Amino acid sequence: MTMYLTFSLNEVEVTAKKAARGSGFTWGMAEEAGKATRWLCGKGVNGCAELSRLLSIAERNIERTPILEAGIWKSVASSLCPISVGACMADQAHELDAQGWQVNDVACPAFLMPFAAEIAAKTGQTVDVTGQEFTAVTDGIHLNLTGQLPVHGVPVTIRTSQKTLRPSDAFSRAAPTETDWTVLQTLAHRTYAPATEASRAKGAGAGMTDND
Repeated sequence: MTMYLTFSLNEVEVTAKKAARGSGFTWGMAEEAGKATRWLCGKGVNGCAELSRLLSIAERNIERTPILEAGIWKSVASSLCPISVGACMADQAHELDAQGWQVNDVACPAFLMPFAAEIAAKTGQTVDVTGQEFTAVTDGIHLNLTGQLPVHGVPVTIRTSQKTLRPSDAFSRAAPTETDWTVLQTLAHRTYAPATEASRAKGAGAGMTDND
């Protein structure tokens, strides 16, 4: 039987950031991963499961340096990291138009949605993220998601949109499975410095000192 836990969005963001760093992301990209995971959970998407899946892929092979050519984000070898390409897109938010950008092969495309929301907030426009089996539309606040988010890398198009959004629910807590949360915590523990004799002595406190 699947076990579910509940955590505040702040707990999710902190754990996600450390997990991403533990899997090899730079601290800057790990911070982006933490924020993106929190955003997904706040919109009712299982961001912890998405991050657990993404970091599993990242441990094997993923391209973290996207290249933009003629409106197409490309990878030199493998599937693109959605955190890296999403952050690059957000940095070029004002260049996005109705023609849009194509991403040929991006892992865990759910992570493009938080960056689409950032673009929408920066430009004041609605942004549409479309893949083979899903469409997500956001104005920076609300998220309208239809279809099934893919597990594996797929082509995705991101463009400005004239669609009208309906209000969406906001969530203050996330409910990851015990399995996904354990994966994130295990990776997060890699960021903790190993104990030394000095740190152990310091952590022991007054028990090691005669203050009388």
